Amino acid sequence: MLHIVLFRPEIPPNTGNIARLCAGTGTSLHLIEPLGFSLDSRYLKRAGLDYWPHVDMKSWPSLTAYLAADGAGRRLVSASARHGEAIQHFAFLPDDSLLLGPESVGLPPDIQSMAERHIRIPIKDCIRSLNLSSSAGIILYFALAYLGELESW
Repeated sequence: MLHIVLFRPEIPPNTGNIARLCAGTGTSLHLIEPLGFSLDSRYLKRAGLDYWPHVDMKSWPSLTAYLAADGAGRRLVSASARHGEAIQHFAFLPDDSLLLGPESVGLPPDIQSMAERHIRIPIKDCIRSLNLSSSAGIILYFALAYLGELESW
């Protein structure tokens, strides 16, 4: 099973949208603190709608804590707007932890360096980056398609 790991997410609707994505794909969602919002946020809940009971979500005090516990033995793959292998050429593994950074600044270099592999979604230079929830959806569906997971749905 794939895992989406959000490092210090800042915008509740993005996280809610990603939670809904995770519910619809059977993907675990891991939130690395500090969060830019409360998990009780009405915006977070509204974005996830009535799908919250179907979301396997855990919150962690740090990326190190996640890696030592639930992420132990999994390959950590960081996503960046400009750094890494283009996702259409990347060989995903079934238990990859897909790491995405905060909306305003992306992943800090020290956090990116903790990842074993690095991927990017190719985009034109006229924009800085894609929306976090859009990026999570693109990456997750590329991974699921690569792994042949969509064939049985």
